[in-house]
Amino acid sequence: MNKIININDLNLLLKKKLINKKIGLCHGVFDILHVGHIKHFEQAKKLVDILIISVTADNFVHKGPNRPAFNHNLRMQAIAALKDVDFVCLSKSKTAVNNLKIIKPNFYIKGQEYKNISNDLTGEIKNEIKVLKNNNGKISFTEGITSSSSKILNKFFKNNSNEQEEFISKIKKKFTFDNIKKMIDDYKNTSALIIGETIIDQYNFTEAIGKSGKEPNLVLRDIKTEQYLGGAVAIAINLAQFCKKVYLLTQLGENSEYLPEIRKQLPSNVVIDFIKKKNSPTIVKKRYLDVVSKTKLFGVYKINDDELDSKQEMSLIKKLEILKKKSNLIVVSDYGHGFITKKVSNRISRSNKFVALNAQINANNVGYHSLNNYRNINFVIINERELRHELRDRHGNLKILIKKLCKKNNIKDLVVTRGSLGAILYNKNQNNFYYCPAFADKVLDKIGAGDTMLTQSFISLLRSKDRNLSLLLGSLAAAETIKSYGNKDSVTKEVFLKSIKHLLK
Repeated sequence: MNKIININDLNLLLKKKLINKKIGLCHGVFDILHVGHIKHFEQAKKLVDILIISVTADNFVHKGPNRPAFNHNLRMQAIAALKDVDFVCLSKSKTAVNNLKIIKPNFYIKGQEYKNISNDLTGEIKNEIKVLKNNNGKISFTEGITSSSSKILNKFFKNNSNEQEEFISKIKKKFTFDNIKKMIDDYKNTSALIIGETIIDQYNFTEAIGKSGKEPNLVLRDIKTEQYLGGAVAIAINLAQFCKKVYLLTQLGENSEYLPEIRKQLPSNVVIDFIKKKNSPTIVKKRYLDVVSKTKLFGVYKINDDELDSKQEMSLIKKLEILKKKSNLIVVSDYGHGFITKKVSNRISRSNKFVALNAQINANNVGYHSLNNYRNINFVIINERELRHELRDRHGNLKILIKKLCKKNNIKDLVVTRGSLGAILYNKNQNNFYYCPAFADKVLDKIGAGDTMLTQSFISLLRSKDRNLSLLLGSLAAAETIKSYGNKDSVTKEVFLKSIKHLLK
């Protein structure tokens, strides 16, 4: 009998042939099968007639870069080989909630480390127990050997590069996971103002039909469309998970398209204010992709990148001044689409608040990069191409260029991202460089990575004053972002913490 079974087929089997049997369910990643897991299953089996193991699918494993070490097919095969296991099924979510609803086990069996629910970073065990009790099930905890797949992998397997391991060791010498978690939890006392354009990121998946019979052009079949909130709205959603209050000052189209959708997705602690730009749509960036290879073919932007007129500009400045007083810090995401004018950027530059800035080069502002409009900024993140473009120097020494830009614009901390080469942070006051290797293992889409890295790196710097930790947390957050299209999967607090925890084991 094949133990590996689809969850729906398993449900039918339980209803038809195994209806009078006592059912038990265990759930986890089980990235590397070890003696702790085996003892756990042995004890679980003693409670029930039929023991089912639910394995988390690869897409929902958030344990840092290069994880899972083994794909879910291999993990299920390893578990299925054990005599105490009757069935193995895949969980296509980050928790066991859906599988608990379908299987309705008599017992849900967890390891002893979960007796204290506060140890659960996801906060989902409470939901799992609720579903279990609704179906008259009980939770049980096994005793005995407790171990960690992450700890074993980190210790005995070459899961990270030498460069990554060296960098992680620096962090471990100064911080424990509990230190970092407390620091992140302390973000809740912060109120932040975010200013920048709202962008709707649209992904149109197509397949090539062939050449047109009448004209020399390629014909594509429309397969599906996915759409996500981007730009400053995405930053607000991300930051709201950590901060007490987030004020979002943004630009919408004249008819405020997408406002109902935006309000629906904004967390309750986000307060939105906006300018309805005259003669303009809400910015929509459409990307057309091949559905098989996921290659981006071309983009079509719905946009008016003219600057605000003087009346709307003054209105924006008034809103900015009001919201500044309510905030501890300012986050600027300047996409160069005419919303943040020179007068507005001058007001931001003269602010006595901590200011973090991401001023990007894109198809609309090449040659008109807006970073030069800012002075006296506390924290700036750009990529190497943007740095070289700003200084009109394609081949110069990177360190010299970084120092030059910081001096020219009086930037206190500048982060330059370099893709697979990682990131460099330069602190002007200390005249010191900090290096962080790349931690991204899966790159699907880079949209939103810069904003995500900005958010986590600057706020961790404010709390920890440690620039290596700032780079690490920013890099880990960005690594999670680029695993999905646009901002499909916002980097939640629990995903972020899990990634840090397993990396430091």
